[in-house]
Amino acid sequence: MTGRIVHGGGITAAACLYGGRPEDWLDLSTGINPNPVPLPDIPVSAWHRLPDQYLVERAREAARGYYRSGDILPLPVPGTQSVIQLLPRLAPVGSVAILSPTYGEYARAFKLAGLPLNEVTEINDVTEGNDLVVVVNPNNPDGRLLPIERLRELHDRLQERGGILVVDEAFGDMEPEASLAPHASSMPNLIIFRSFGKFFGLAGLRLGFVIAEASILARFEDWLGPWAVSGPALSLAACLMDGDTTAIRNRILDRRAALDAVLHRAKLNIAGGTGLFALVADERASDIYSYLCHHHILVRKFDYAPNWLRFGLAPDEEGDRRLAGVLENYSI
Repeated sequence: MTGRIVHGGGITAAACLYGGRPEDWLDLSTGINPNPVPLPDIPVSAWHRLPDQYLVERAREAARGYYRSGDILPLPVPGTQSVIQLLPRLAPVGSVAILSPTYGEYARAFKLAGLPLNEVTEINDVTEGNDLVVVVNPNNPDGRLLPIERLRELHDRLQERGGILVVDEAFGDMEPEASLAPHASSMPNLIIFRSFGKFFGLAGLRLGFVIAEASILARFEDWLGPWAVSGPALSLAACLMDGDTTAIRNRILDRRAALDAVLHRAKLNIAGGTGLFALVADERASDIYSYLCHHHILVRKFDYAPNWLRFGLAPDEEGDRRLAGVLENYSI
């Protein structure tokens, strides 16, 4: 059995180990906008009734405009994690390739399904035997961003043998020009996963979208069953994705610039990242992680890369100062 993966956001577990009240910790362990957007009014009917088809269609239309997916109406799902679990059902006879290292739940899902898995570091390492390929773009945790042209070439190679390309754009809101969504109508063997909660700061809503041709979306919809996404989630998606998100993006960029300034001042090497997090590479990573935890600041460490730490964004200048002060006093 493949063990469960430890993700960011485990404040309660960290507080049990290092002390303090969870609410007093500074959580920098996730790649989520630390400033949730203001919530619009949600009609009482969205809470009271089972999700009506009107709500579903309204959310899909808003998502089509937001993701610029053309003829494709994105399918709302209860978080993209829910559809990662379903991917093994789509896998053809051949093996699966994952561009790695990346979000670990992909490998875990395929291993639990008993499918042959090839974890590759370059697109060129994908072989003729790999009939389903997963690329996280921008990548988590190093922020690697592959150009649209290379992904189209990979899709076309896979299409020739009936293979499928899965592109996870969970962190794509900050890089809309790099998204494959506007090209999806001409790429029938492409599946795109998009996260809603990371950019809008509403991860607890558990909402995501799948962009793919109609027959693939129908299969996901059947597998998820009726009323998979709540009425309040659909209502929020329709409202928030239909508005101007420039201010949200600019606020995230400001927060990331502040984080970079703190890390540079501490002489930590920023090895990658996205608008929502920075990846630090340092041989002292394990000690830095423990030191921060003793001061009730949680970042993300990686079993497969013991010299890496991922720093999420602090919500405000006070959080920046708190992190800066702790790092300033760090010594081995």
